Amino acid sequence: MRKIALSIICLGLAACQSASTDNLEQRTAESRAVTMEFMTTLKGELQTAMKAGGPVNAIQVCNTRAPAIAAGFSEQKGWTVARTSLKYRNPDNAPDAWERKVLEQFEERKANGEDPQQMVYTEVVEDKGTKNFRFMKAIPTGPVCLACHGDKIDTAVEARIQEHYPEDRARGYKAGDIRGAFTITQPM
Repeated sequence: MRKIALSIICLGLAACQSASTDNLEQRTAESRAVTMEFMTTLKGELQTAMKAGGPVNAIQVCNTRAPAIAAGFSEQKGWTVARTSLKYRNPDNAPDAWERKVLEQFEERKANGEDPQQMVYTEVVEDKGTKNFRFMKAIPTGPVCLACHGDKIDTAVEARIQEHYPEDRARGYKAGDIRGAFTITQPM
């Protein structure tokens, strides 16, 4: 009798775990899709700005359009959608403790030879009694990013950065470095 009851409980737990796994897989897939759309939209606007006036114009896109794009996805999905970095330019993008931990893990993974293009991390996190699904996707530094985020920044670009971001920390990157990450929080 005891074995039968235990089997039923285990079967119930397995069903619960399977449903939970499917839900996490769905949340991961949805987060990947939103991240890809965010990245594609932002990249397109940055490329347009670069063609129209070089890196000086691109700074304006990062200053106004990137937060607006993130806010649009946040509102549309009912999530928090953003970008963050260990070396952020905008103080509003400073990582929280969980994001900092994941960004540091991304750096370790890169040091161990993993491609930043493929780096994703998900976790269910409980904070103050509320469970959230957390998702992060690394943002690798491309060669074009170095005009604003590299070691050698043009004086006109430097002046515009200082105008918008007097506390800028987002410099000194090399192509292939982890520039930061897209970060999503989905309430559960």
